[in-house]
Amino acid sequence: MDISLHIAQDPDADELLGRSPLAALVGMLLDQQVPMEWAFKGPRTIAERLGANDLDAHEIAAYDPEKFAALLSAKPAVHRYPGSMAKRIQQLCQYLVEHYAGDAAAVWKDAGTGAELLRRLNELPGFGAQKAQIFLALLGKQLDVHPKGWREAAGAYGEPKAFRSVADITGPESLAKVRAHKQELKAAAKASGR
Repeated sequence: MDISLHIAQDPDADELLGRSPLAALVGMLLDQQVPMEWAFKGPRTIAERLGANDLDAHEIAAYDPEKFAALLSAKPAVHRYPGSMAKRIQQLCQYLVEHYAGDAAAVWKDAGTGAELLRRLNELPGFGAQKAQIFLALLGKQLDVHPKGWREAAGAYGEPKAFRSVADITGPESLAKVRAHKQELKAAAKASGR
């Protein structure tokens, strides 16, 4: 994987996301209750604080949990909830070590169908149905991962030019469109009393 992404809107963070499957997964994991760019800058910040230029699932899985939480909590914090996210990242890395020998790309490398890939993504700690579909759409739309039926498995997020999620962010203009879509959804939910 060595693709130009523009999700974090930061060249160094986006470069890491484009070459590191684990960084992309961790960015997706962090993408909740914070702006998308902040979430996807997180993997780069973590790598820098670990003194590395990439993330390693084995290293993170084995890291002392209190020290890892402190690493994410240092100013500026990696996430709004750095302690709980540190735990989730470690759970994700432990799962990858146990099920995929620590190779994040193995989650999608040999998936024969979009449905199979979606199932694998749903099994990852911290990935619910929506997060799994969004990441599947990101894989298909920007990272050249195209198992048969991937668009269908990704649901509405797989639609071309949908501008619904990070899967559609290719620069500042598309980021604005995705952000506008999310604001419309929040307004509609608020109006309906949800």
